[in-house]
Amino acid sequence: NKTLYMEKFDVTIIGSGPGGYVAAIRCAQLGMKTALIEKYPTLGGTCLNVGCIPSKALLDSSEHFHNAVHNFKEHGIEVKAPKVNLKQMIERKRGVVKMTCDGINFLMKKNKITVYTGVGSFESKTVINITKADGTKEQIETGKAIIATGSKPASLPGIEVDKKRIITSTEALEMTEIPKHLIIIGGGVIGLELGSVYARIGSKVSVVEFMDRLIPGMDAGLGKELQRVMKKDLKVEFFMKHKVESVVSKGKEVTVTADNGKGEKIEIKGDYVLMAVGRKPYTEGLNLEKAGVKLDARGRVEVDAHLKTSADNIYAIGDVVVGAMLAHKAEEEGVFVAEQLAGQKPHIDYNLIPGVVYTWPEVAAVGQTEEQLKEKGIKYKVGSFPFKASGRARASMDTDGFVKVLADETTDEILGVHMIGPRTADMIAEAVVAMEYKASAEDISRMSHAHPTFTESLKEAALDATGKRALHI
Repeated sequence: NKTLYMEKFDVTIIGSGPGGYVAAIRCAQLGMKTALIEKYPTLGGTCLNVGCIPSKALLDSSEHFHNAVHNFKEHGIEVKAPKVNLKQMIERKRGVVKMTCDGINFLMKKNKITVYTGVGSFESKTVINITKADGTKEQIETGKAIIATGSKPASLPGIEVDKKRIITSTEALEMTEIPKHLIIIGGGVIGLELGSVYARIGSKVSVVEFMDRLIPGMDAGLGKELQRVMKKDLKVEFFMKHKVESVVSKGKEVTVTADNGKGEKIEIKGDYVLMAVGRKPYTEGLNLEKAGVKLDARGRVEVDAHLKTSADNIYAIGDVVVGAMLAHKAEEEGVFVAEQLAGQKPHIDYNLIPGVVYTWPEVAAVGQTEEQLKEKGIKYKVGSFPFKASGRARASMDTDGFVKVLADETTDEILGVHMIGPRTADMIAEAVVAMEYKASAEDISRMSHAHPTFTESLKEAALDATGKRALHI
């Protein structure tokens, strides 16, 4: 029986990750009748369920263990040799995820957002089908729609991810045993974070990277320092400039065959292989053609400067469109679209969206890299400061890494800030604020920073950029 009455919404969002749920909250705050469609039983998307949040939980747990084994003695703390209880580590991670997802449920209720659980697909540009897990269907009508379906792990051609021995980040967050030898394909953020987790708790970790450096999108100096520290502290081995040709799983052994760039084939054998070669946009099952929504050559939803698709009432945000695949970028875009729908004129400066890697030391950056400035022919000054010269870092035994400030040679405006060291994930916010207000390196160098803190290192790097005036090096 066809439903005679279809529920009608001002706006419907498909996908409840950071982009989707934030867009829903902002739409509701601005007085729109809002629906949110999520195919999985929990809200929060990749980030909350199998991405940012659970990985940080395991990174923190593994870091505590690593400190107990390697650093407690130096601090004057005598403990019996600690043991890893992986089951409990994963259990705690699940608890963190559940609490966070429950928080989203609360926010949906608080903002009177109607949540549908099922796969959302377009019947037309204003009618959306919701197919539930049991196969039953429901239809709703909507004035506007926002596609926020995110991304999923990518693989390499010809390599089958069996999710048992050849795994993605999703399976790496639910391991039942500590790998003896974990081989990671890809030296980007996801591979290095999860590699850190298992290297700290006893796995031998090998990273195979096609490029000549780690975290290739970031300033070259950061990847170089991170590689040095991971090799020194976690005994991670790196195969740089290696092209993976095949991955074969046989029983409990996985063999990775790679070309070492000199025409020679090498074999690396381990018990698990983590595919961490990035993520690809996820649009399957949306029936975009029925709504008149076009994709670009790389499978992303095509959008204009207002994040509007080729259908005039449909927008798209987050990992499914062009740009950095970051939760906070998706959130900004969610708010941006909601405020536009309400007739406001919001703005996003994509140059000022920070990027963070939650290894230890942490890596964080905003703005332009030295490589980008050279490419554009922009003349710049460099100021840097090593954490080994920071009193606060010496007190906490976190002396690896540095802060680098890039400023315009003529105007002294800060063009980029690149950090690797303790708590840089939080420190980068100061650089973002400064750059949002078009601050010069001198501005930061003249601001009082509490002592002793890690953030003094940013002040010192800014001093170094303005006529080599750093005080503590």
